[in-house]
Amino acid sequence: MKLRTTLLRYISISSPSRRIPLIFQIGKNFSSNSKKWNSNPNPNLIITHPTLLLIESCNSMSQAKQIQAHITRTGLVFHLFPISRLLSFYSMDENGSLSYANVLFGQILEPNVYIWNTMIRGCVKHQFFEMGFEYFVRMVKERVEMDKRSYVFGLKSCEGLEDIRVGESLYCRIWKVGCVGEVIVRNGLMHFYSESHKLGEAMRIFYETEVRDVVSWTSMIDGYVKNDLVDEALKMFDKMCESGVEPNEVTMVAVFSACALKGDLSLGERVHEFAERKGVRFSLNLMNSMLDMYVKCGSLAKAGEIFDKMEVKDVFSWTSMINGYAKIEEVDLARKLFDEMPRKNVVAWNAMIAGYSQNSRPNEALELFLQMENNGLVPMESTLVCALSACAQSGRMNLGLRIYDYYIKQQLVKLSIILGNAFVDMYAKCGNIRAAREIFDEMPKKDLVSYNSIIVAYASHGHAHKALHLFEQMINVGFKPDEITLVGVLSACAHGGLVKMGWEYFTDMSRFGLKPGVEHYACMTDLLSRVGILEEAYQLIKTMPMEPDKAVWGGLLSGCRIHGNIELGKIAAENLIILDPNDSGIYALLASLCAKKRKWDDVSMVRSMMREKGVKKNPGSSLIEVEGKFHEFLVADESHPETEDIYKVLQVIFSSSKVEDFALDSRYIDAFS
Repeated sequence: MKLRTTLLRYISISSPSRRIPLIFQIGKNFSSNSKKWNSNPNPNLIITHPTLLLIESCNSMSQAKQIQAHITRTGLVFHLFPISRLLSFYSMDENGSLSYANVLFGQILEPNVYIWNTMIRGCVKHQFFEMGFEYFVRMVKERVEMDKRSYVFGLKSCEGLEDIRVGESLYCRIWKVGCVGEVIVRNGLMHFYSESHKLGEAMRIFYETEVRDVVSWTSMIDGYVKNDLVDEALKMFDKMCESGVEPNEVTMVAVFSACALKGDLSLGERVHEFAERKGVRFSLNLMNSMLDMYVKCGSLAKAGEIFDKMEVKDVFSWTSMINGYAKIEEVDLARKLFDEMPRKNVVAWNAMIAGYSQNSRPNEALELFLQMENNGLVPMESTLVCALSACAQSGRMNLGLRIYDYYIKQQLVKLSIILGNAFVDMYAKCGNIRAAREIFDEMPKKDLVSYNSIIVAYASHGHAHKALHLFEQMINVGFKPDEITLVGVLSACAHGGLVKMGWEYFTDMSRFGLKPGVEHYACMTDLLSRVGILEEAYQLIKTMPMEPDKAVWGGLLSGCRIHGNIELGKIAAENLIILDPNDSGIYALLASLCAKKRKWDDVSMVRSMMREKGVKKNPGSSLIEVEGKFHEFLVADESHPETEDIYKVLQVIFSSSKVEDFALDSRYIDAFS
């Protein structure tokens, strides 16, 4: 301390021109007019010192370190104000470094409350919640004289700890020190309870607050929105307007989010008009929220108008439009926007990959995913989920395996429930039911979707008893089945020919609080038709409380073809043609049924119907992956550049198979002669 005083005296004597104004020597209760990272600007404070102006305009770590070296050389480093502004950049700016801020904080001999608060805020911003709370605890232990913002930032660090007891212990301290009456602290408590899904507690604090400002109302509106209670959020907004409190841009962001969740375009348009009438400042965040609302409410034309008029756009703006175009299946327009984006982050890549995957363009989704990896971006969990869905659609199990080996085994991404379910689905659809079960068993936590995925996987691969065993296991561990679960169970019974068990599960759905839907009737029709109980299947269809769909009649027609029932087959086909007159598969099944019974006139009639309606049979095709590239072949296809060699190999295989068949037949003849 003596050395520090001597140095300060030496600086002020030897370098009078570098003596800073008194305001910069104040140890606490200071602020700044910075717009970059200070959330509490003081408009009365004007910074004129050139070095401090440099700190305020700093935008990179290299610049910040040069400034730090300069203030160390000139002695400004011993003044709390300049060092606090530098610390704010390190901890709060997106170009800063929280780890470097921690080092700098450790070198400050007597940090004041502003500096402590800055460190907690920095930790919260970078989602190091536990570290932020540790700073708060240190403030308590070291008897730092806290201000009301210390408690607000402490509560924010508690929000990310996923342990409400920690926040409630801090609430107790707020009572103890007498800060509970401060509006800013009460707002912080409302936000904490809303984020912790304790809206009852948040409402209690709200109604106990005598003075409610715009932040109080906005905290509750935002809390309702984040808990998907849209109507309650909008009612709270109405009460706010009736109370005379004017909304700000943050309020309107929350209200637009509510309109987006509700999907009510007319309501969103009225809110838009209200915001303009009230003169609310349309910041970039508010414009993005409004843009997102129009996209989610299905008005892409209006969203496009707003997007084109925006003077400043960020990644969120572009990504919203990409999502909007992908949602209405305009994937090429979405890709055009994606390519035009000046800067892309992982969220933008994820939106485009999801757009391809969700619109049944898996190969393009995976090409983009590989391009994203090549650009050095680390995919999010949702990116991997979309990529795995594309792998499932295209049968590219090798890429799915590589994703697992690289991201999961090397622990770059945690195997969450959602990601685990995606792996199960991918392996099952690619035909590897054993790998699907291994992933299922490996998952540390499972939800209903996990069980549904593996039950459906077993059912579709013909493992009926394994599917039903897993269903019983699911019930025993406490999960309540839903409609999808019962589809999997009934499908398993259909594939296994388990008529009695299928009837029991179907008639006993009320035990689980479920009513049979059209998809369950389709499963039962398929079950009965597969085993040849066609009349009962037809009677079941006639008693359905809803109109039968294609799956129901399709199951009956397929069963009629297997068991040769032309009369019922014609009834099923007639209903299918009414539902979808352009489906060539219906005509093909009916023609196959008639041909099996040698009803050639009926076969001719079916073909005439196809000609009259202009229906053409879709050619059969096959797909093969060779060294990561897919090759598709149609019937009698000669378009492939290596067609000649391919047919030569096929001829060799065909000739070899004939020889094998002849040898096999000879062995059977010898055995019975």
